[in-house]
Amino acid sequence: MRFECSESPFKCDGCKEVGIGSRYKCTACDFDLHMQCAIPSPAISHSFYTKCSFQFFSRPPGDKPRICDACEREVTGFLYHCKDCGFDLHPCCAKLPMVLDDGESKLYLYRKVSASCQKCGRKGRSWSYRSSCKKYNLHVACVKDMLVENWQGYLGEKSVRKFDTRIPSLKNTLPTQNKSKSKTKKGLQMAGLALQFVISAVLGDPTTLIAGVIGTMISRA
Repeated sequence: MRFECSESPFKCDGCKEVGIGSRYKCTACDFDLHMQCAIPSPAISHSFYTKCSFQFFSRPPGDKPRICDACEREVTGFLYHCKDCGFDLHPCCAKLPMVLDDGESKLYLYRKVSASCQKCGRKGRSWSYRSSCKKYNLHVACVKDMLVENWQGYLGEKSVRKFDTRIPSLKNTLPTQNKSKSKTKKGLQMAGLALQFVISAVLGDPTTLIAGVIGTMISRA
């Protein structure tokens, strides 16, 4: 397998989740892995679960469906599992950065926040990224849902056929009542920036390069 960087989405054959950017790929076998799945740690800890010790598994243990406690999506491939507490994490979710910083703004990862999500309008649910100004909040689960909806055809199969690679935007998710056009535009820009970096982190490559690629995709949507 060779390391490469892709500007197109791919389905990881380890965790079965979507990815973009850095990956390990075997062209002959059409086999792709997130960096986190290609080089997993045998065991990890996480600051959100101080009493847990997560072990790496190549498949979900037991015969019951397992759900990732970070993004609320079903775990069907590689995962980190705590035998004592029963918590499960996708490898990319387990390695989500606690802080996303582009030099101008910061987004902090929380297990739970009291603020409403910019996408679904609900509180709670999954892990969330929240801006330092506390105006912008995005559930990790909502970001993954948006990606899955957009790339549904590709997620179901490995093929070379064309598919929609546009990143969904937040154009219709921000309230516009009692706001001037300039403030609304500024809010959309800030929310779009937040979305870029959260998506890049969720997809397993929280880098400025990939955030830029995603920003381009958003602008085309």
